[in-house]
Amino acid sequence: MADRRPEKSCEQACESLKQQDYEVAVKHCTEALLSLSQYPPAHLPEACQAELDRIKIETLLYRIASFLQLKKYGQADEDCRHVLGEGLAKGDGSFRAVLCCMHLKGKLQIVSNVLSKSLMGESLNGMVTKDLTRLKTLLAETEVIM
Repeated sequence: MADRRPEKSCEQACESLKQQDYEVAVKHCTEALLSLSQYPPAHLPEACQAELDRIKIETLLYRIASFLQLKKYGQADEDCRHVLGEGLAKGDGSFRAVLCCMHLKGKLQIVSNVLSKSLMGESLNGMVTKDLTRLKTLLAETEVIM
């Protein structure tokens, strides 16, 4: 992958989340997702597509956490549905592999903490709560397995 921009934006988003600069994290995530959309999936080697999928999932998770911190629940829920829909629909284990990789690199905990905080402290509507709870369960299962 010659252009490292999506990965760089994803890493910057993670750093912004750690620094609790959620608006900047959303900006970096959105930049990464826009950059990723420029790669047509049908024309990429499988290894490149897997790496782009990893970056996309990771970026969406950071953006979900940032939106939750900014109390933009509708946008967080929309990204949550994308992550769950695309990640679990493949059924090839790649979604769980991304979560495991994030856990091993210490990147999953920050997302998991934000999800827990939002589910415990905020009054969310039923659909948002359902999607976020499902995602939180997947993250917790990953942390237990590892």
